[in-house]
Amino acid sequence: MGWREWLALPKLEIPAIKAKVDTGARTSCIHAMNIRTERRDGIEFVRFDVAPLREHSRFILNCAAPVYDERYVRSSSGERDLRLFVRTRIKVARWSWMVQVSLADRRKMRFPMLLGRTAMARRIVVDPARSYLTGKRLPHRYRDLGLIKRKQRIQKS
Repeated sequence: MGWREWLALPKLEIPAIKAKVDTGARTSCIHAMNIRTERRDGIEFVRFDVAPLREHSRFILNCAAPVYDERYVRSSSGERDLRLFVRTRIKVARWSWMVQVSLADRRKMRFPMLLGRTAMARRIVVDPARSYLTGKRLPHRYRDLGLIKRKQRIQKS
């Protein structure tokens, strides 16, 4: 994989999200907004919103998953935050496996998702000089599914 790739999170119903592939980060993280927990049949669930496409920031997906864990994570700025974790399936090209992902505010970050080294262990080799080695077709799934419209080009006269 390259240092940035398009991934899918099918259990969270996210067909495509751009991720920074970061071997320096231990845990994976996704930009989550409006995080709220609830109990269903004795199981704690978390509901949250994700804006998976930077160029379509008003396009929001509503996600829900059982809470897997809650623990402190040291952010890139050195601050410790208590974060909720969910366990979900990640799909990259033709490969798929389970990962733990923390929910955090990443709106100031360039990528809505960070894929950390724990999720990559014994599965992925990263070429830090390359990008999108698994392809760029994945974000087009939003248009193919009719979830977003193609941007109209304005013709200059």
